[in-house]
Amino acid sequence: MQEYKLFINGEWVPSSDGTLADDINPATGAVYAKVHQASKRDIDAAIAAADGAKVTWGKTVPSEREAILIKAACILDERIAEFADVLIDEGGATIGKAMFEASFVANLLRSAAGECRRIFGETMPSDSPGVFSMTVRRPLGVIAGISPFNFPFLLAMKKVCLALAAGNTFVLKPASPTPVIGLKIAELFEAAGLPSGVLNVIPVKGSTLGDTLVADPRIKMVTFTGSTEVGKQLAEVAGRYQKKITLEMGGKSPLIVLKDADLDYAVNAAAFGIFLHQGQVCMANSRLIVEAEVYDRFCEKLAVKAGSLKVGDPRQPDTVIGPLVDAKQCAFINSQVDDALAKGGRVLFGGKSEGGFYQPTIVADVTREMRIFDEESFGPVVCVSKVANSEEALELANDSSFGLSAGLITNDLQKAFDLSLRLESGMVHINDCSVLDEPHVPFGGIKDSGVGREGGHYSMEEMTEVKWITVQMGQRHFPF
Repeated sequence: MQEYKLFINGEWVPSSDGTLADDINPATGAVYAKVHQASKRDIDAAIAAADGAKVTWGKTVPSEREAILIKAACILDERIAEFADVLIDEGGATIGKAMFEASFVANLLRSAAGECRRIFGETMPSDSPGVFSMTVRRPLGVIAGISPFNFPFLLAMKKVCLALAAGNTFVLKPASPTPVIGLKIAELFEAAGLPSGVLNVIPVKGSTLGDTLVADPRIKMVTFTGSTEVGKQLAEVAGRYQKKITLEMGGKSPLIVLKDADLDYAVNAAAFGIFLHQGQVCMANSRLIVEAEVYDRFCEKLAVKAGSLKVGDPRQPDTVIGPLVDAKQCAFINSQVDDALAKGGRVLFGGKSEGGFYQPTIVADVTREMRIFDEESFGPVVCVSKVANSEEALELANDSSFGLSAGLITNDLQKAFDLSLRLESGMVHINDCSVLDEPHVPFGGIKDSGVGREGGHYSMEEMTEVKWITVQMGQRHFPF
């Protein structure tokens, strides 16, 4: 069994207080690895290392940062299977999901490399005679990132590589259930020649870390992906210390299916959008809103589809539904399903679990009074609601505290564009499910789903500070 140490100031070091934690394989329940856990002293050392490296790294020319990011991508290309294995054994990912995630990260690194040369300022006219007016963007300094367990490689790397591209240094706290893949990020950049102190990775359990990172004056920004509850707590602390923060939090994303849709296509889209990675996807379309004319046929077809999906060992190539990262989530999902049944809902398929494995589950006839309507399940369970027309579908879709992603399927393009503009969501996908991401797009939501955007030049804007500079040509006239 492998033991993983902290990565601080370019060195692999044990926890200063000797604390280790078991990293559990959710499919087998066996201990996958032993991982050192950072103490407050270790956290301070990581921040100090990043703070010490910020000036030198911030002054590196774009080509130097670009070269390291591209080299990291090339190294990852050669070791894709190794990183995918970690995602399977540590996170319960199926083979397909693990390979997709690792391959996405290689593209993400190359996209970030391109952003090194795209940190633009601008010139602007001035009303003051003889004044040349311009803006420049400068690195913030030290950024802290807190990443989630569901896409632990992709979502941690999205924070890290774009921050590095902008000239910032970084302290990464990987999710407690998936710390090894975060440490593999450090291993990857170490192999790519990243200077000491620029990236520090500190696995840690407990609630004190978030406040420590946000409160420390050396940390200039916190970027968080995780639950809405924790995100709001971090935002409160950030406000107290006037700290820049981006939040990508929970979701209860709708997929609207109108009566003119190709139902077979709509079913496939809906199934992928909720059952990918056991529904542990923030942008999963966990609410299906279907026009009455096709509601019954859609439900029948979706139940057949769910019944065809294999549940089990994520290392088997035909497995679609692997284990939940935390088996305790099964009890929570059961409570949601029981509540829906008590209030008139119907289970068309699933509704049962064994160990940490939950069957793909469809709950039909869901209404606003049911907990499952707007309470995130983070599991392979979807609720289906019937509406009379597209306007009612829009109203029901927007009746949510979340606003991350949305999808709608229709052959009426004019109606599709009209609805997409009025959907209260940070992202909308026409004739697709709600699950979609690319390295360069503005990923993020509104309402309880988050603040700010991640990806491409949108991250460059979030992770830099705008500075206004003027040059007075000749002498300015002063009134006194």
